[in-house]
Amino acid sequence: MPAPARTSQQAVIDAAREILEESDLDAVTMAAVAERVGVRGPSLYKHVANRALLVRAVAEQVASDLGREIERAAAAPSDPAAGLRAAVIAHRRYVQANPNGYGLLFAHLLPESMPDTTLVAGAGLPIVRRLEELVGQERALEAARTLVAWAHGFVSMELSGAFRLGGDVDAAFTFGADAVLQGITEAIP
Repeated sequence: MPAPARTSQQAVIDAAREILEESDLDAVTMAAVAERVGVRGPSLYKHVANRALLVRAVAEQVASDLGREIERAAAAPSDPAAGLRAAVIAHRRYVQANPNGYGLLFAHLLPESMPDTTLVAGAGLPIVRRLEELVGQERALEAARTLVAWAHGFVSMELSGAFRLGGDVDAAFTFGADAVLQGITEAIP
């Protein structure tokens, strides 16, 4: 009779994410993950073939989780602009809570570690859909790229400690989100 499983693929991915957020990508080793889930190294390979595929699974889960958070926030308000504001706020909160995981979505990884590009792109689809309501289908993708690029740039600067002049960074984020959304709507005839 085979021994009962002492862990699961999801537990392995969760452990890798914990290690990633506690330290960095270099700390995510098969040995460290095996220790975290309480199995011997060889047992880990029953759940994930190698480190590259583990990193890919982590990145894909981050993209899925981020997409769910954005979807939930964007859908809540009936007003498209309010939904978009809520979406970028949710994006920022998610990144603040998962900075290293979020960084995987933009990292230069080995090809076999790269997350599925359609999954990563899918995280932004709720923003595109809400922008279709606001600016029309023809310009929604351009508008989404503008809004997401601003939000990504802001949170990336925030995480790197680039805002050193004082002031309320939360207020600056809200101001920026509102300004970008206003600019998008005014730019569309």
